[in-house]
Amino acid sequence: MSYNNTTAASRDAGDMATDNHTADSGSDATFSATFTTFTAACSAVVRRAAAVCAVALLVAGCSSDATAPTAPSPDQLASAAPAVSFGIWSPGPGECSRAVHDRFSTIGPDGKRYPTWHPPVDPLSGCSFGHEHGRDPRGSALYSVVGDLPFGYANEQLDAANLGLRRHEDHVGHKVEWENDVVMRSGDGAGSLLQVRCDVLTKLHQGTHSKDAFTNNLHELNYHVRCTDRTEMHVTVLTAIGRPGEFERTCGGTVQVGPATPVNSPVGNGKRKIPDWSCMESRVMVGAGSKSDFGALHESWQTHTQLRTADGNKVIASFDPYFQVFRPSRFFDSRAADNVGRPAALCTEHQHLERHARGNECTAVLQAVSAMSSGGSAFTLLPYDDSRSPFNGVRRQFDVNNNTVRNAGGPNVWYTDPFGRNARPAPFPGSIRQWLSSSNNDYGVGVNGGVFGGSRNYGGPGVRAPN
Repeated sequence: MSYNNTTAASRDAGDMATDNHTADSGSDATFSATFTTFTAACSAVVRRAAAVCAVALLVAGCSSDATAPTAPSPDQLASAAPAVSFGIWSPGPGECSRAVHDRFSTIGPDGKRYPTWHPPVDPLSGCSFGHEHGRDPRGSALYSVVGDLPFGYANEQLDAANLGLRRHEDHVGHKVEWENDVVMRSGDGAGSLLQVRCDVLTKLHQGTHSKDAFTNNLHELNYHVRCTDRTEMHVTVLTAIGRPGEFERTCGGTVQVGPATPVNSPVGNGKRKIPDWSCMESRVMVGAGSKSDFGALHESWQTHTQLRTADGNKVIASFDPYFQVFRPSRFFDSRAADNVGRPAALCTEHQHLERHARGNECTAVLQAVSAMSSGGSAFTLLPYDDSRSPFNGVRRQFDVNNNTVRNAGGPNVWYTDPFGRNARPAPFPGSIRQWLSSSNNDYGVGVNGGVFGGSRNYGGPGVRAPN
């Protein structure tokens, strides 16, 4: 089985507590009912756990029958029709040319040319692209199966699906994360009945610089996982994160904003938690002697994706990773143009007031403003897209949560619409090829992994918002 496409070229102490990647606790009655269900399932879980332990002893890492994708030649890339997502990035002053940027491309399953991961600095010329796409996927144990990820492929298939929907996203928001040998445990982890190890490679379009996610809940997600209990899936979808037209405030509550794009976007599970001005006013704007809590400037996109059969009655796979961003370059502010507030401006605009933003982040902003003014010109603001701003979203983490496959005896290859619906064994217009192991790992209890990436910084010389 060749899965995919052909390929080419600590948290700060003051940050908010990381969103828990397990479900919220219910009432005592709910707990009692859950415990009863758990007790009834225990014997089955123990039997399955024993089988899984045997598998884990027999194999160091479970492999599918996947073969490595074949890299296209330069001629193949040059002759391929461009996808909508290809060639849309434009450089800023002093950055790499578009031609240099477009070398980092791949051919998708539809034969079109797509952008893919690249480092923040071109390794040949040394020029900066001004943005980054997260962790280099070539270090993932799944890269030999998956190859380079075609950014925007699910969006492209939505155009062909004849659903009356169209949704394309910018280039800089595509962010790759991966972790090898993730320990997945049932329950609270310690002394759990079930333990498996998984390799995880994922890419979410998570733009945190513009107004897009205030209303738009459809975002492209690539999700690849392979585990020692023989669970495996390779999925590409437009995942619907929460309700269109609204988001949840990082500090609590829901904000109704306006129509989404497209206006008939489906309602999804999960939520997009984004800070707004009220969060900034209460946590960042502080008096003398206090330090701003920039942990409030934190986004948590909590996804829950399902693949459903054509009749809608059976979920054949589900997964729910969370994606979190620290120090993004925006917050929601209904007083501002396009509802976009800029954190860097909080460090300079209110200096004359008793309550204003204070702390290390603002020190960096004020030093940059001072350097800009040293030539005789008077500057009072640092542009949000200046590379000296600490508000650029280069620090992120992801939570590996439950991964469930219910496909025992089913085919490995399924075709779904771009939302993961209408799964069937044969392709249809606008369908996306998904790959699932012919197995069932629904053990009756959640099996969750850890939280990764929070200590990594994906920035580099010249990296700036929009990023």
